[in-house]
Amino acid sequence: MASASFGLASNLTSFSNNNFLSSSDLNSIQILSLFELAKELKIGNRRIDLGNRVLGLIFKKASTRTRVSFQVAMARLGGQTVDLNPQVTQLGRGEPIKDTARVLSRYCDALAIRTFSQKELEEYAEWSTIPVINALTDLEHPCQALADYLTIQENFGTLEGINLAYIGDGNNVANSLMICGAMLGVNVKICSPNGFEADSKIVEKAKSLSENGSIISICNDPSKAVKEAQVIYTDVWSSMGQEEEHLKRKEIFEKYKVDKNLIGLADEEVIILHCLPAHRGEEITEEALESESSQIFNQAENRLHVQQALLAVQLGGL
Repeated sequence: MASASFGLASNLTSFSNNNFLSSSDLNSIQILSLFELAKELKIGNRRIDLGNRVLGLIFKKASTRTRVSFQVAMARLGGQTVDLNPQVTQLGRGEPIKDTARVLSRYCDALAIRTFSQKELEEYAEWSTIPVINALTDLEHPCQALADYLTIQENFGTLEGINLAYIGDGNNVANSLMICGAMLGVNVKICSPNGFEADSKIVEKAKSLSENGSIISICNDPSKAVKEAQVIYTDVWSSMGQEEEHLKRKEIFEKYKVDKNLIGLADEEVIILHCLPAHRGEEITEEALESESSQIFNQAENRLHVQQALLAVQLGGL
């Protein structure tokens, strides 16, 4: 155990005090080491005490899993969280980010920020002297991708060569799945309707980061996308901020529903993932979500464990 722990520490200490704004802020060795730490924390083989450190939460978007998993992660690390809701702080009255970031850096030890704009997140990081974590922007959801790939690794024992088919909107989750998957040797296929494909710049970025033969591809046919897939992943058709488009999107995405028939075209050992919340009967049927193939609630649990590991590393707990 001691030698294994030393190996984890040597791989991860270089990330201490670093920002986590994108999946690409970690390399493949760091991600895999983070998974090992997360698994140790998950089964209780490792305890880390951060000595009452404080994580500030700035959430401009609604959240259940991200908010609670960060709060519980800090509590388990001996720390605490402060909810910096923009509605009850000067953030909601237009205080400049450069002022807020510098002040909060003197009160908190890290910030987890959930907002619309990636540029806003990057501005916080520019002016903060403490680690800033992307808790979701419209461009990426890197903490979610960590939990996703930990779940896949737990199910298959490996990540290299796994075929992941993402069915739905080419959104922030799809972006982080591509970037993180490319570094881990996962073949990621993003399948969306015409006009709703993933950002071409992110696709190219993921391809440039590809390791161990990982193939990143885009298609529009769900039946072809899931062929030989060991993982089928879906997400809501309308993300936060797109509610007015819901009825239009519902009609366009109807053929992109994950149901029994689509699952039957995939690998026999296929698992089903969804980052939640789910609109049952839309992007995924009740039958698929509650099936034996579903790993959705194990996936949700893993948000806690990977974020606990991430915080432990960023705040110097190794």
